[in-house]
Amino acid sequence: MAAVAAHAAYPERPITLVVPYAPGGAADAMARVLAAKLGPKLGTSVVVDNRAGASGTIGAAYATKAAPDGYTVLYDATPYAINPHLFPRMPYAADALQPLSLVLTMPNMLITKADSPYKSVPDLVAAAKAHPGKINFASGGSGTVQRLAAELFRQKLGLDMVHVAYKSGGPAITDVMAGQVDFMFATVAASYPLVSSSKLRALAATSPKRSPRLPDVPTVAETVVPGYEASEWNGMLLPAKTPKDITEKLQKALAEVLKDDEVLQRMKELGAQPVGSSAAEFTEFLKKENAKWGEVVRKGDIKLD
Repeated sequence: MAAVAAHAAYPERPITLVVPYAPGGAADAMARVLAAKLGPKLGTSVVVDNRAGASGTIGAAYATKAAPDGYTVLYDATPYAINPHLFPRMPYAADALQPLSLVLTMPNMLITKADSPYKSVPDLVAAAKAHPGKINFASGGSGTVQRLAAELFRQKLGLDMVHVAYKSGGPAITDVMAGQVDFMFATVAASYPLVSSSKLRALAATSPKRSPRLPDVPTVAETVVPGYEASEWNGMLLPAKTPKDITEKLQKALAEVLKDDEVLQRMKELGAQPVGSSAAEFTEFLKKENAKWGEVVRKGDIKLD
């Protein structure tokens, strides 16, 4: 009875939302908006704790060591499904965390310089086929989602292109804008201001549907690769064996928050789409993400920088 009563009273103290990435990024920005809204819904405060490093694995490992009592929640992103295929040894077991809910999805945009000779994805593909090994693409690092989105694109079309890795996305975008690199996949949040001010040209979105932020830009799937998708995502996970009644309370609060006008506005600014899902749905989603990115990493023989 004591355990039942304790769960019924949850939460009785602040909840920590662990973000395994540095402050200022898209995941961190969204986590802070959600934390501010979740607190009042749950009758407590939700505090963001950034524990960055090693592509998110340090923060995820930290969350696995917490008690499964609902007071530590991991707010992770797409690298969670990529890291197991890049790191020779993960710092936590595959079943140390249990999915709670998929929060949002967010496309990347295939961008080139504003006066690029490539006015469409077919133009770019035609050039790559005509000049094997001559077209290059940038990324903020070998293990990044943007790098793997480009690799998936390359593999699907059988193209011979050269990857140019940068230490972060900012310098990569700068060199694309200057024409030093032919193209790259970049987040909507990073590319939209430059596309809207005609400093970059967006050729396609990596999502199944067009981005509401750039509705005139077609998807890769519409143009040259039917079924292509390389969306980024954010989701919440909990230490394994967190009680069901606690997870249900968290899911209910999150579902309500994902309908909040301020939250929806912030997502729109980031080019993201709210989701909200059951644990079972998120589990199935993660299985598919793991399988997809694992195959891309293996076929491309991709290694960390």
